[in-house]
Amino acid sequence: MYSIDIKAYPSACDERGEMKLYRVMQVMQDCSELWLKSEPGFLGYFKENGMTQLLAYRQLDIVRVPKYGEDLRVTTSVYEVNPLFGYRNTCIYDPEGNACYKSWSIGAFVNRSTGRLQKVPQEVLETVKMDKAVEMEYTERRIVLPHEELQEMTPFDVMHNDIDYNKHVNNAEYLRMALSLLPEDFTPQRVRIEYKIAAKMGDTLMPKMTHDETGIYVVFYLGTHISTIFQFT
Repeated sequence: MYSIDIKAYPSACDERGEMKLYRVMQVMQDCSELWLKSEPGFLGYFKENGMTQLLAYRQLDIVRVPKYGEDLRVTTSVYEVNPLFGYRNTCIYDPEGNACYKSWSIGAFVNRSTGRLQKVPQEVLETVKMDKAVEMEYTERRIVLPHEELQEMTPFDVMHNDIDYNKHVNNAEYLRMALSLLPEDFTPQRVRIEYKIAAKMGDTLMPKMTHDETGIYVVFYLGTHISTIFQFT
């Protein structure tokens, strides 16, 4: 397990003094990326072979929203791995060890040049420290859209600030955009995100929305292809 200590700083909180969900996603990503430094065999192989790990799916459960000024610990741990994908938990706890957020995600091992999946040898995978999966509900990876008609929303032009070092829209930026489309009186308790096609600088994301008894769905399109799907419940 790898961990970092943070605080709910003013810039991380909304007008109610509560931690923004967008910021939660950012610090979870930071912890997961920094985890690589604790796995020299894995990190070395990635560097030597021009590879990176890209998020393919995340489920984020909101247990309790921290308030301004709270001290928090972010933890991440791998509980399963195969040549193409890694499965991890990333959670945020208060000083008493109570969970504020629980998450599980799937990371895809990808060649930076081609953008295609690339296998990691078994001997490299065996160097990765494994932990037990965190106790939480694990939903299906695939998000099935309801039959209700999707409503077109205002497009988002991809800007410089949306891009990360992988040269595409950062996962937290998708969440920021999607949250801006939700009704003001809606407070999600769970977010499921399926990432399909990465948007890059100069692209335009076309959002569409719908809802049913299972939640609110936001779908980002790149042209006629789906880029990212959100389910908020």
